[in-house]
Amino acid sequence: MTDFIICNAKLLDVAAGELRGGASIRVEAGKVMEVAEDGRALSAGEGVTVIDAGGRTLMPGLIDAHVHAAITTMDLAAMGRRQTSWIAIETKFVLEGMLRRGFTTVRDAGGMDPGITNALDRGLVKGPRVFRSGRVISQTGGHGDSSGVSQHPQLCACDIKSSAFSHVADGVDAVRKAVREELKAGAHQIKVMAGGGVATPSDPIDMVQYTEAEIRAAVEEAQARRTYAFAHAYIPEAIERAVRAGVRSIEHGNLIDEASAKFMAQQGCYLVPTLVTYDQIAEFGKKLRFPEESLKKLDAVFGAGLGALEIAKRAGVKMGFGTDLLGETHPAQSKEFVLRAQVLPAAEIIASATLVNAELLGQAGKLGVLAPGAHADLLLVDGDPLADIGVLNGQGERIDLIARGGEIVVNRL
Repeated sequence: MTDFIICNAKLLDVAAGELRGGASIRVEAGKVMEVAEDGRALSAGEGVTVIDAGGRTLMPGLIDAHVHAAITTMDLAAMGRRQTSWIAIETKFVLEGMLRRGFTTVRDAGGMDPGITNALDRGLVKGPRVFRSGRVISQTGGHGDSSGVSQHPQLCACDIKSSAFSHVADGVDAVRKAVREELKAGAHQIKVMAGGGVATPSDPIDMVQYTEAEIRAAVEEAQARRTYAFAHAYIPEAIERAVRAGVRSIEHGNLIDEASAKFMAQQGCYLVPTLVTYDQIAEFGKKLRFPEESLKKLDAVFGAGLGALEIAKRAGVKMGFGTDLLGETHPAQSKEFVLRAQVLPAAEIIASATLVNAELLGQAGKLGVLAPGAHADLLLVDGDPLADIGVLNGQGERIDLIARGGEIVVNRL
């Protein structure tokens, strides 16, 4: 960690959606200590580095609330054969790429083991701050069950089948046990599969998964640990069931309708759309050996994503920012900004990746904002993201400085 002052910047006020010149910021011990505007100078003590922003945009570090950094290839059959050590090394490079794109915090939406977060905490991996979900919770035949169909299944009501990615647990008691196991292992929050999905072969998109009681069991166990559960769902019936059970956010939600969006808004449930993953699967899925059965299901959700954003906005649903990319497509992470810009203003998209996601993660005032007491996660951007959100696209080429927790990890000045 380095104490430093950045001066001569244009401050992006995310809440107001405004860019204001003559700004400076002082960082000490990894936290924001002071923010000044109107050209007011900040005093620098002995040994404090002063960085001239040269009129660049100063803004909070970005937050991606739906990543799968530990899913390192779209060839899911090959993924199942990779050794844990191999996956861990690949995950390191995936996370470091995310940080270089300006994402100083991410929420793992399933698959990351505690060893990765331990390595991050010890500085062995120079990646973003991670809120880890661990294994997802899925029913038999649900969107976390990748096992084949057995001709002679050995069925036991108390059985839980576990893989590196999921616990397949049926019934309230089994769900409770699976959730408790992940929380015991240090999961920051819990993900439940509440409906059909694209990547697994045996669950149609329009399938409703888990009873309300099963989802509520996961919610209750997470709340007992002072955290929350969130749910994968596409269709209105699955969305409403999960919201009634008390989940904090719905992931994807491409097939949401006006009624389910209104219900989400009434209950204060967030939506985390993930447009870019369908864009990338459509473009590269066949070449990268994404399962053929999954490619057939893509059409059901691909074209509905932009419309879902419009429906959610009209209903007043708080929308976070997520990407859900897999394997070789992780570098497309920042394309989510330009895809959303087809229907949403830049200020709202940036807020989703900062203020809204910070609230979703229970980190309001600590992340997603440049204010005294917040973590010093910040970017200096060459350009105005409000006028051209494309400056955030790519691999961070227009981001000339990145600090995460007061540590400057990229500095092109």
